[in-house]
Amino acid sequence: MRLAELSERSGVSTATIKYYLREGLLQPGRRISATQAEYGDEHVRRLRLVRALIQLGKVPVATAREVIAAAEDTSLDHHWRLGAATWALAHGREAATDDDPAAEAAARTVNALLEHLDWRHDQELGELSPAYRTLVAAVASLRRLGYPCGVAQLLPYGRLAAQLAVSDLDLIEEEPTPAAQIEAAVALTVLYEPVLLSLRRLAHAEESARRFTGGEKPA
Repeated sequence: MRLAELSERSGVSTATIKYYLREGLLQPGRRISATQAEYGDEHVRRLRLVRALIQLGKVPVATAREVIAAAEDTSLDHHWRLGAATWALAHGREAATDDDPAAEAAARTVNALLEHLDWRHDQELGELSPAYRTLVAAVASLRRLGYPCGVAQLLPYGRLAAQLAVSDLDLIEEEPTPAAQIEAAVALTVLYEPVLLSLRRLAHAEESARRFTGGEKPA
């Protein structure tokens, strides 16, 4: 396909595609003349990944370039290639633990939680993981405000997250190739988190109605 068709199929403007080509985010097409190139389905998939990173995940271009390079690094196993793609996505506010009693206590709580869940991979990564650091920051904020945030309170969330991870990976594995699975991991991470938040809030409303109104709907 030519550039115009690639733009139409991907939903990305030709100007943006040319920018991605210049920045090394999109692999060049097969040159068919001095001024024209031909593109394939792999370019459509790559554009989906780039859009998920930059437009949805708000990842800087330089970081997106590093993510794509890591995702294409065949010296890494598939697990690490998936991780390279998803770690670059925004994880929320992080907090340093240096000289911060609340953050230090939160780190101990999170480590104990991971022990209970037997999440050994996360324990090995420790502070290298953006999600780990964000979780520590969130628990530290809860501690400062005096809300319950011990292992007993966090454990049900961890167990639910483990079930969600199985569903997520099942969806990702439906993709036919490792490259498509990496692209799906990024897109689903970005797009499904609002789904999870919305479902949680809807579930809160249902449970609140059940507990406090006897399940009756307002007139």
